[in-house]
Amino acid sequence: MKWAYNCFFLFFVFAAVACSSSRKVSSNVEPNATGLSTQIVSENIFHLPQIPENITSPEERGKFLVMHYWDRFDFNNERLISRPEITEQAFVDYIHILQNYVLFEDAKKSLQYTLTKMEENKAMHAYFASLFEKYLYEPNSPFRNEEFYLVVLERLTKSPLLSDAEKSKYKFQLRMAKKNRVGKKATNFDCTLATGETFSLYSIKSNYLLVIFLDPECSSCDAVIRYIMDSEPINRAMKMNSPTRTMLTVLTMYPGENIDKWLDYLPQLPSEWMNAYDQGMIIAKKNLYDIKAYPSVYLLDKNKKVILKDSPIEVVEGFFSVSP
Repeated sequence: MKWAYNCFFLFFVFAAVACSSSRKVSSNVEPNATGLSTQIVSENIFHLPQIPENITSPEERGKFLVMHYWDRFDFNNERLISRPEITEQAFVDYIHILQNYVLFEDAKKSLQYTLTKMEENKAMHAYFASLFEKYLYEPNSPFRNEEFYLVVLERLTKSPLLSDAEKSKYKFQLRMAKKNRVGKKATNFDCTLATGETFSLYSIKSNYLLVIFLDPECSSCDAVIRYIMDSEPINRAMKMNSPTRTMLTVLTMYPGENIDKWLDYLPQLPSEWMNAYDQGMIIAKKNLYDIKAYPSVYLLDKNKKVILKDSPIEVVEGFFSVSP
């Protein structure tokens, strides 16, 4: 299915040579009160840019597409804010193209272009900012992408179109998003077992460390735990553990305050995992990790550098399907 979709997209990009959009709209020209002609364009369909015929490679066509994606969209037409089937759908398609068909550096340039275009109108700026937050930041979004959202946040926190209160929200998001980034060393914290034994994250010796921030009353946490227990790739990695080498350790961490509920919940967790809580609630009090929802899953390497941040468990499984 993925191959078929990619082929369809490439066909779609090539087809854009001949027409402005697969959802092309009609337009006409009518005289206005001054006698000058005014172009009337239907608002019922989003217009894609016309790709020049001399751009033939799929990579360059994709790059042109994202760099000119909004050229024919009227950012001053506030009526389009109330047309999610047009504007929001076009936005979702745009994010999908950025994430799947262009290089990251080209995606960043395109995001900057989009952020400039949306500044043409204050209401449209606020609407697009909310779309970026909804699709790139919210934990349940299938398009969640922190690296893309960081580009957006850097611009929003300096925008003259936003009030100090609005910028304050984005500044907080920016500060949190910069913590524990992929490729950086994870922030250390103390873990306390039900026995009272306390140890630090950094003290755990393991080639890979799967950290799951969870809550006893979180049904999604139960689903993720069952998924891990049933995952052949993850369990295969754990079976490689030996007295001389630990390939994979699973650490569940409860950062909340209701320890009694956590103790009641412990029997549901595999005993071979390290199941701990934050005795002083330091993680929450100091905002050490950006835990937007439970569970929040991190994969660290042996040096505690972040490999996967707040990642879907399916992505973790995919990692162990090819590693170690």
